[in-house]
Amino acid sequence: MRAFREAVEAGDLDAVEALLAEDVVFTSPVVFKPYPGKAITAAILRAVAQVFEDFRYERELTGADGRDHALVFAARVGEREITGCDFIHVGEDGLIDELTVMVRPLSGAQALAAAMGARFEQIAKEAEAHSV
Repeated sequence: MRAFREAVEAGDLDAVEALLAEDVVFTSPVVFKPYPGKAITAAILRAVAQVFEDFRYERELTGADGRDHALVFAARVGEREITGCDFIHVGEDGLIDELTVMVRPLSGAQALAAAMGARFEQIAKEAEAHSV
């Protein structure tokens, strides 16, 4: 999805949040259960923007119906180089209703998990503040 990609690349997290459906479901590369809702998804994405260094999208793939997208990226978490993919599904209203992130290698995913885990209390507080 071009608008999502451009907003992420510009660091415009308000624009990213505006593209999310209220009932978006975020599936993380490092936890078992998905996170439902715009507030928590936006808070997670804001934290990820602080954790990833040298982030760049390298390829974009779009499904035949234009509602499924895959954005392949590269970044660094500390000393770990990672590659990953944002899988995006857009609902009939044009908003993102599913966002699944996958990363590799395992050592990169572990570094991401540690960095995000250290921020999760703040993520939860931000999500709570935005959902009231």
